Amino acid sequence: MTGACLADFGNQVVCVDRDAERIARTQNLEIPFFEPGLPELVRRNVGEGRLSFSSDIVAALKGAKVAFITVGTPPRRDGSADTRAIFEVAKIVAKQLDGYQLVVQKSTAPVGTAREVMRVMRTHAPRGAEFDVASNPEFLREGAAIETFMRPDRVVIGAETKRAAEILKKIYDPLFLTETPMVVTTLETAELIKYAANCFLATKISFINEIANLCEGLGADVRVVAKGVGMDRRIGSKFLHAGPGYGGSCFPKDTYALVSMAKGTGEHAGIVAAVIAANERQAERMVDKIQKAVGRRRGARIAVLGLAFKPNTDDVREAPALRIIAGLKRRGLSITAFDPVAADAASRLPEMKDVAIAADLYDAARGADALVIVTEWNEFRNLNLAHLKQVMRRPVLCDLRNIYDPDEVEAAGLSYVGVGRGRLVRTPERRRRQRRRLERRRKKT
Repeated sequence: MTGACLADFGNQVVCVDRDAERIARTQNLEIPFFEPGLPELVRRNVGEGRLSFSSDIVAALKGAKVAFITVGTPPRRDGSADTRAIFEVAKIVAKQLDGYQLVVQKSTAPVGTAREVMRVMRTHAPRGAEFDVASNPEFLREGAAIETFMRPDRVVIGAETKRAAEILKKIYDPLFLTETPMVVTTLETAELIKYAANCFLATKISFINEIANLCEGLGADVRVVAKGVGMDRRIGSKFLHAGPGYGGSCFPKDTYALVSMAKGTGEHAGIVAAVIAANERQAERMVDKIQKAVGRRRGARIAVLGLAFKPNTDDVREAPALRIIAGLKRRGLSITAFDPVAADAASRLPEMKDVAIAADLYDAARGADALVIVTEWNEFRNLNLAHLKQVMRRPVLCDLRNIYDPDEVEAAGLSYVGVGRGRLVRTPERRRRQRRRLERRRKKT
């Protein structure tokens, strides 16, 4: 992803991976993951000669002025990040140094990693070799990665020398047109910015989910609460959407890593630890909510819409749907699932054992005792409610993303379960407005 975008900035880029099969597929323009717009971006830059792919890191490094390290840093059992791949790459780069090279540590890794990369390279580089190490954390949002690369909120550069900082600023020169701010700082500060940003966003999600749970007990509507709170410019409206909790490749891993880093310094990251606990409780609360909607009948069938952790991606890492499915299975409920993109990736996971994969969303709903929306794909936003009532065994809609109006759902003959919707007051005027909306919708269909 990063390589394709850097090539689109006019740079000559070689993307390297040790998986030869993965590289061969990419050379044939078969992108191994789903990201809107990426196939077209890759195709264009390969066609114009700026982007290529290789499994030979030594050959790729010849003549390269800048080497970006973008390997994975999966969590260990204790929550800390596994950085072995970073240092393995650093050793290889060090041994191949021939003239000055800037090594950019871009993988999300604990504070101090870039400085350790510098130490490892000094140990393995030829005598007199010139190099710098910089930290340049990425803030891409899956599902909108190209847009967030081309129009970022900021570019963070951690560098020890003016030369390293200037090279990185030059690489990002095209962003000058969008007046993108650049934060140039130390290696450690740049690394911590990444973790602090992700943990703060995770905090907003867990916070609004706890408010949603409070709304259910007090009769308030979390959507309106979030709207009112988000209007405060000090807070902002983004990430204040109640639901089943956060997932994906970043927030779970980075929150655990920050807590682990804090322990390593003798500090206690109490707020982030509470965020993690709240997120784990939220998934179990969703299981309780679904179980209550269908009753205590073992063998009831649940249709789950959405397996990816968010729309517009096939990434199922730490996806809330998987935690919810596991909880429902433990309670003896059978599951049929559908996702427009991520079904294949999810079906290979142990959590999906004995879960049926449907061909489409209405196939998933057929004969179900409850339909559960977990991922807010656009195609789930305009369901044919009348048809659902006909094909489901028990017409119950568990809307874990609050994308439907409860009155509209109930007017179509389905029971509605949301997150943080409270006890809605059904006034005569509200019922009249709902009847008018339903009539307009019927005319459109």
